[in-house]
Amino acid sequence: MSFEVVSQSRCFNGTQFVYRHASQETGTPMRVAVFVPPQARNAKVPVVWFLSGLTCTEENFTVKAGAQRVASELGLMLMAPDTSPRGEGVPDDPEGAYDFGLGAGFYVDATQEPWVRNYRMRSYLERELPALIAENLPADMSRQGITGHSMGGHGALTIALRNPGRFKAVSAFAPIASPVNCPWGEKALSTYIGADRFAWREYDACALIEGGACVPDLLVDQGTTDSFLESQLKPQLLAEACAKAGQPLTLRMQEGYDHSYFFIATFIEDHLRWHAERLSL
Repeated sequence: MSFEVVSQSRCFNGTQFVYRHASQETGTPMRVAVFVPPQARNAKVPVVWFLSGLTCTEENFTVKAGAQRVASELGLMLMAPDTSPRGEGVPDDPEGAYDFGLGAGFYVDATQEPWVRNYRMRSYLERELPALIAENLPADMSRQGITGHSMGGHGALTIALRNPGRFKAVSAFAPIASPVNCPWGEKALSTYIGADRFAWREYDACALIEGGACVPDLLVDQGTTDSFLESQLKPQLLAEACAKAGQPLTLRMQEGYDHSYFFIATFIEDHLRWHAERLSL
């Protein structure tokens, strides 16, 4: 299987691509934005994944975060997949809510109808897309980092915790720290996964850490004026889980910052340099 090039643009001496491919996991066409740095002309380069949040596509991070300049300097390939399956016949929230359905795949493998056929973002990101990247791009899959924002921060943390050893660097921007304990998570998990709250725990970073999962280190940035801070994100639960388990965590409460891409653009360079250090660059 190979990628179809949707677009490509020269960017900071590298190339910003958008690819499309047919996904067996989701049963739909999927798009992924990939920044290939200039160093990839001569050798395989490390990969940093960015998982986006509610309502986003592969485009948001690519055009708003301003990450390519630093990635070009450091020789990092940036991978920004879509957040959910899309296309004709893919079910959506019947009321058109922003926090469920299209744009809100929550990085789970759904088990409930009618979501079970298409909403398989966990398997797509843990198995299918990495294999496709390794086959088609100059990516050093032995050196991977992962980060994400909000729902994507939840995805980054849980994917890393469920796949020990795969990611040498893990970070997040304003992640949904404990989906089992917030309205966004309860809505998504109860509908995609069902009523058994124990089954939700594999999609909750705090529960995974409490159960013994760990990564070498965590960096989390959270804005103090984020309108979702208290009701949905709850970084204090992540801090408590990490402290109890001995999981290294650097939690930075960034004064005056909100939930927007202005926040991400401000701190993305910090995160990429943090990843590069752990990827031995």
